[in-house]
Amino acid sequence: MESVDLGDLAAGVLRHQRSTPDLIADALREAIVQGVFQEGQSLRQDEIAAQFGVSRIPLREALRQLEAEGLVLLSPNRGATVAIMSPAEAQEICEIRVALESLALQLAIPKLTEADLQKAADILEKTDRETDVGRWAKLNWEFHAVLYGAGDRPRLLSLIKTLHVNIDRYIRLQMVKMNYLDKSQQEHQQILDACRQGDSKTAVRLLKRHIETAGEQLVTYLRNGR
Repeated sequence: MESVDLGDLAAGVLRHQRSTPDLIADALREAIVQGVFQEGQSLRQDEIAAQFGVSRIPLREALRQLEAEGLVLLSPNRGATVAIMSPAEAQEICEIRVALESLALQLAIPKLTEADLQKAADILEKTDRETDVGRWAKLNWEFHAVLYGAGDRPRLLSLIKTLHVNIDRYIRLQMVKMNYLDKSQQEHQQILDACRQGDSKTAVRLLKRHIETAGEQLVTYLRNGR
C-alpha cells in the first residue's frame, strides 16, 4: 500500500478553489482512516491549520464534524485527539448496524434493478483485483451502499454511512491482519445472490450473520490484539 501523509491530503484539498470545513474534514477523516493519525494521538491544531493554509476557525469546525462522527474527541484540557474505540463501542456499533442495515436491505430488495445488481457484482470483481489495502474498505462500503440505495431512504443511508466511517479504520485492520477479505467476499456474493433472487428473508439473514461475524472478530481483536 502506497504511504500517504497529511501533507498529501492537505495538498488535495488546496487544489480546490477554496478550503472549507467540509473539505478539511474529508482530508482529516481520510488521514485517520489510513492511519496517518493513530488512535489516541493528539491533533496539533496550529500545525494542521498551517498545512491547510487556513485559520483555526474552519479547522475547529472540521474537527467538530469528526467529533460528531466519533472519530475525534474534543476536550478543553487536551484539545483534539483521535478517538480510541473500545470493545464495547465496537459491539454497540455492530448491533446498530445489524438493525439499520437489515431494514435498509429489506426496503431495497423489491426495488433493486438489474443495473443495481450488476454494479454490485462489478464492485466485488474490482475488490478481487484490488491490491491497495486502502481501497478495500471503500469498496466494501460501495457494495453495501449500492444495495441499500435502492430503498430510497437517504437519512437511513446517511446514518449507516456514519457507522461505516466510524469503523472503517478497523475494517482495514481486519482485512490485513485477520485475512478477512476472502471470507467477506464470499459472504458478499451470497448476499448478492439472494438479492438477485428477490429472497429478502435469506438476504437479510445472511447480512445479519455477515455483520455479526465481523463484529465478533473485531471485538476480540480490540480486546486482545491491540
